[in-house]
Parts: sequence; structure tokens; C-alpha cells
Amino acid sequence: MKIDEVRALSNQELNEKVYELKSDLMTLRFQQKTGNLDNGKKITEVRKSIAKVLTIQKERALADESAKK
Repeated sequence: MKIDEVRALSNQELNEKVYELKSDLMTLRFQQKTGNLDNGKKITEVRKSIAKVLTIQKERALADESAKK
């Protein structure tokens, strides 16, 4: 997921995306433990996507906070 795609999402969509990505990560971890995961790099990609979404959420929260001052 590209950072520009993340920035285009609304706050509600970001929350939904975090939930979706975390459930995907959980599924991938289960697959890894059971030996069914074909591509281990997928876990890294999902973790990085979660970090991107959380970073954008934090940026928006800080921007809102500074705008209120």
C-alpha cells in the first residue's frame, strides 16, 4: 500500500483499514505457525502497512490539535 493511497482515505476508512490489516496479520501468523504460509515476506508487508496507516492517523491528530490552538 502506497502512502498516497493511505492519505486519500478518510479517518473512518483508516480505522477500518487498521482493523482489516491487523486481522490479516493474525491470520498470516497462524499460517506461519502451522507451516501453511508460502511467502513470509507478506507478514513484513502487512506490518509496514499498519505502520503507515497509524502514522497518518497520528499526523492528522497532531494537525487537528495544533489547529485548535
